[in-house]
Amino acid sequence: MPTDIIMPQMGESIVEGTITKWLKKPGDKVQRDEPLFEISTDKVDAEIPAPASGVLQEIKVSEGTTVGVNTIVGTISAEGEAAAAPAKSSAAVPEKVSQKKEEKQPTATPTPTPAASGPPAESREEEEARSSPLVRKIAREHGVNLSQISGTGLGGRITKQDILSFIEGQSSAPAAAPRESAPSVPVSRSAAPPAPAAYPGDLVPMTNMRKIIAQRMIESRRTSAHVHCMYEVDFTRIVHLRAKHKNAFEERHCVRLTFMPFFVRAAIIAVQQWPIINATIEGDSVRYHRNINVGIAVALDWGLIVPVLKNAGDLNFLGLQRGITDLGERARSKKLKPEDVEGSTFTVTNPGQFGAVFGLPIINQPNSAIMGVGGITKQPLVVTDKEGNDSIAIRSVVHLTLGYDHRLIDGAVADEFMALVKKTLENWTEEIG
Repeated sequence: MPTDIIMPQMGESIVEGTITKWLKKPGDKVQRDEPLFEISTDKVDAEIPAPASGVLQEIKVSEGTTVGVNTIVGTISAEGEAAAAPAKSSAAVPEKVSQKKEEKQPTATPTPTPAASGPPAESREEEEARSSPLVRKIAREHGVNLSQISGTGLGGRITKQDILSFIEGQSSAPAAAPRESAPSVPVSRSAAPPAPAAYPGDLVPMTNMRKIIAQRMIESRRTSAHVHCMYEVDFTRIVHLRAKHKNAFEERHCVRLTFMPFFVRAAIIAVQQWPIINATIEGDSVRYHRNINVGIAVALDWGLIVPVLKNAGDLNFLGLQRGITDLGERARSKKLKPEDVEGSTFTVTNPGQFGAVFGLPIINQPNSAIMGVGGITKQPLVVTDKEGNDSIAIRSVVHLTLGYDHRLIDGAVADEFMALVKKTLENWTEEIG
């Protein structure tokens, strides 16, 4: 009997999900726990693994369709039934896109020889299904045909490192490559277009994630009385500290040493002195949270998500770095669970990684404050020595912005909070492990 593929319930409060992409097509072999399709809910975007090994027999719910949890969205048959799979699945494709699907049929038509894993001339659509939006974006920018790359990820998926290594190994790209790479954007099997394929003049529907982001940003602006303050921080001490220890840190702990845990740790120290920054308005009352749960904004190729580092106040520096790295990697690979994006009490966002001097971030509800980290640049600063003598020196500078809800947090409190963050960073003394 075929195995049903079920729309999972990604959390107690989630009642439906949208299928954003099938990573396999009917007739393809699948392995148990291999990523099979991607979904989007009001909490997370996630890859859903195959419930059994075999052959994807039928897709019952097309991309872009929203269905309730526990809905059967497809079936997996035993490997011996592979030859009949493409014919059985044709009725599952919506009528409005059947013409596009037919264009692909010659590639998928069964032949007398075993072809369950795809013929030698494997379709480009299948190659791109085994890669992330970020990988496809890099491929387009560099004119790379993904069929040339052997993926090292689960199920042969092409990882970011795979494509970067491939590009680095090529001395030059053919002039016609960008033109040839354009058709490699996978043909959608529904009315919902793939996220990266938008051009000037196109009218495309919002993705589910984009709709949720838009809704929550407007809700936050309407809810909180937004005020911002900005502080200039001499970051030279930490820049030198990181440069000195990053190689040994990575060798010892198998994790990169980034700047983010310095900012998060400084914010935690300040929150512990000014707990109102970590509080939440509930009706006419104020909830002072026992734990400091730091939301870390992660920019994705298809939107923005804020996974949460739980009980961050109980972690040492190494624990912060490991937690931040883990959340970022799982966010980009769509491995987050609903509980990973719930329960934040304070948020840190880092627009500076893209070159912004500073930003004015919108508060992540129901938090009362969010700290934005600007870019680290070298600037001339007036430096005062122990004897009170002034001189001009080139220093590494970062601008930090605090967005806060003025209904709860007064300007004086926000400034004292940020002054302590600044002092902690400029006079860093904590061991980094």
